[in-house]
Amino acid sequence: MTSIIGNAAAQAAFMATMRGGSLHHAWLIAGPQGVGKASFARAAAMRMLADAADPDAGPDAGSTGLEVPEGNRTRSLMEAGSHPDFRVLARLPKDPEKPDQDLARSITIAQVRTLQPLFATTPSMSPRRVVVIDAIDDLERGGANALLKNLEEPPAGTIFLLVSHAPGRLLPTIRSRCRLLRFEALSDDEVATAIRTLQPDADEGEVAALVRASDGAPGRALRYAGLDIAAIDDAIAAIAQDGDRDNGRRLKLAKALGLKAAQPRYEAFLDRAPAFIADAARTRSGPALRSALDAHAAARDLAGAAIGLSLDAQATVFEMAGIVATLRQ
Repeated sequence: MTSIIGNAAAQAAFMATMRGGSLHHAWLIAGPQGVGKASFARAAAMRMLADAADPDAGPDAGSTGLEVPEGNRTRSLMEAGSHPDFRVLARLPKDPEKPDQDLARSITIAQVRTLQPLFATTPSMSPRRVVVIDAIDDLERGGANALLKNLEEPPAGTIFLLVSHAPGRLLPTIRSRCRLLRFEALSDDEVATAIRTLQPDADEGEVAALVRASDGAPGRALRYAGLDIAAIDDAIAAIAQDGDRDNGRRLKLAKALGLKAAQPRYEAFLDRAPAFIADAARTRSGPALRSALDAHAAARDLAGAAIGLSLDAQATVFEMAGIVATLRQ
């Protein structure tokens, strides 16, 4: 299992609590999206279940790592998706026949209810079971209320690991029953290490571009892997710098990203343009700042509508690039 890069203090705090024998029954693992919270939750679940099944095989006292060695029975079962004492609740595909297509908007109450038969029995392989919810922000209101009952009266031996990108939006009653484990954005060096680990074929130019696009979140950066994000960023920067008064850059970009085969790069552009404008706003003041903030609001609204309303890609790129061009005053 790959080690979790970054947030060493949070990992060490969890491991210290686990070793101390006073592990809280519910943890809210909160922080920016894409910084490794879900990976940590799964790794922590594996470590807890492995240790519970064989207390003498735990990590060294000085270790903050969560790795479970290959060949360990717990690891083998979890990697096969067949560990009887481990469950993950996440958004399901809209069409079960097409698991690689769009996901449902929420985790449903029906999914939460599937846990009840599990809770009606004792754990199978040790005194412990673990439930990961990734992300609890996606849980519909009825599901949140159903889960709350389990958090208020936790089944014996059960640990809940709740991943959250926006803990402030959760029911206060859920937050109050969890111990908070805070994850932060990673440093550029940590993001680069994560990218090199997960994308070993990426050259240093691509790694550098992905780090710039990451905002401290390797998960965000990896969404852009293989899309030549550097070229997209360079095109946006050029339009912002010279204003593109003859529309030449905008037209070229719209034609390139408007093709059906360019859909992933088009979606990346819709992410990157508002982010570029937001970065530009941070360096401005007075009327220039107000103009940049207005441009960011317009770009964000256009990006949101583009996918949801299936707007024409070429026209959308041209319009978005026009908003970027307003940064040149």
